[in-house]
Amino acid sequence: MAPVRRDFWLERINRAWTDCPIVWLSGVRRVGKTTLARMLPAAIYMNCDLPSTGRLLRDPELFLDGHESGTVLVFDEVHRLEDPSRLLKIVADEYPGLRVLATGSSTLAATRKFRDTLTGRKRSVHLPPVLWEECNDWLGGSQLDRRLYHGGLPQALLADSPSADFFGEWIDSFYARDIQELFQVRSRSGFQALFRLLLRQSGGQIDHTRLATLCQLSRPTVRSYIEAMTITHALHLVRSYHGAGKREIVARPKCYGFDTGLVCFERGWTGLRREDRGLLWEHLVLDAVLGLFGDGRIFYWRDKAGREVDFVIRREGNRVDALECKINPDHLNRSALSAFRSLYPEGRNYIVSPAVRQHYSTRERGLTVTVCDTPDLADVMGLPRPGAPPQQ
Repeated sequence: MAPVRRDFWLERINRAWTDCPIVWLSGVRRVGKTTLARMLPAAIYMNCDLPSTGRLLRDPELFLDGHESGTVLVFDEVHRLEDPSRLLKIVADEYPGLRVLATGSSTLAATRKFRDTLTGRKRSVHLPPVLWEECNDWLGGSQLDRRLYHGGLPQALLADSPSADFFGEWIDSFYARDIQELFQVRSRSGFQALFRLLLRQSGGQIDHTRLATLCQLSRPTVRSYIEAMTITHALHLVRSYHGAGKREIVARPKCYGFDTGLVCFERGWTGLRREDRGLLWEHLVLDAVLGLFGDGRIFYWRDKAGREVDFVIRREGNRVDALECKINPDHLNRSALSAFRSLYPEGRNYIVSPAVRQHYSTRERGLTVTVCDTPDLADVMGLPRPGAPPQQ
């Protein structure tokens, strides 16, 4: 089967090149970075896992002198090179007419070999699992339950049924190829026990003391392992939003596994029940808002009475937008949203639901709420879509 084009992300890479000569494409193993890189027209692709590539790039100037301005060079798994930061710094400083796409599983700063993180010389693009709004291209239709249950790693998404062998191998490879090499974590059993436990608890709050007890690790070790998982995009931490009320939850972040297929696998699910779909849908909405805002502006809100808003987005000034994730948009409990707005009145309210074909607004009990699906989020929130061409 021919690979599905991901024009959404190709356009995003091309836009990033208008600002800087180097684009750092990160994402978890098997998410499709190599396939995407090979879709760039007329690009010169180089697999840095190969010893021959290392020998070819041993003298960067000799190699780079042979390419004309405008040439696109792909350095896949560039951190495998002996001195990748030197190569990329030379490109940025001495060959600004070239365009480079460098790929890796983590943020660039996490790789010990990068003594220079290329500040001001690069733009970063994080490739997530297949987004909900991309599923029509991948599956020939929306097929929400398939996306939730199979996950968004292309091989698993397109398989006839989820494979325990695939997900188990992914976890083993993630430790061996990313965590052990990048962070020198030596306790395979302890790390994997913690990772699997966090996947089973995905969408819930983190209790470091309880996690340490269950995995027989120290609390500092748990914290360092979780930091490694977030740097490599395997987990997303969502902090609590607080500051206006004494009864708000302030300490514990929520933790989301990067892929719903892995979450289902670790929970031992052999199918989806109706009550499972809501939690997994939160993961897909989080993917969408991460693409729009990045990690630093996304929170959740909960008070000690148990009222919760799924996601809170910090906007300009004192404005905070509230997002509720609902499979059925008619099932919103407005008491939590009302409690939140009593503390933070500035901002807009959204219900994000896959059941909505055309976004609309409702008003009830003094609250105005816009209801939409993830493809419409950028428009209703007044943002350019990720990957869209800049407005003229």
